[in-house]
Amino acid sequence: MPELLVILVVALLVFGPSKLPELARNLGRGLAEFRRASSDIRQSLMDAENEARRSIQTPPPKAPGAPEVGAQSSAAAPTQPSEAPKKEPAAPPSGPDEGG
Repeated sequence: MPELLVILVVALLVFGPSKLPELARNLGRGLAEFRRASSDIRQSLMDAENEARRSIQTPPPKAPGAPEVGAQSSAAAPTQPSEAPKKEPAAPPSGPDEGG
């Protein structure tokens, strides 16, 4: 407590009685802004941490007999298409231009 009184007396002597309220007001505004900024940073860090925890969590256990992710059952497996009939090449057109 005595240290605080010494600091206040020195500030009063250095800045004068007219500037002291203005300095105190500016100091209060600065501290309030600092608290708001630190609170915002703390909140964003907590949000990022919660997001990371959610992404790391393992999925819930599967029910017995449930298909695995990415596995296809034999009933849903597509069948191989049979060979398509080959197309025969088109015959050359016969017309009056032929030499024969």
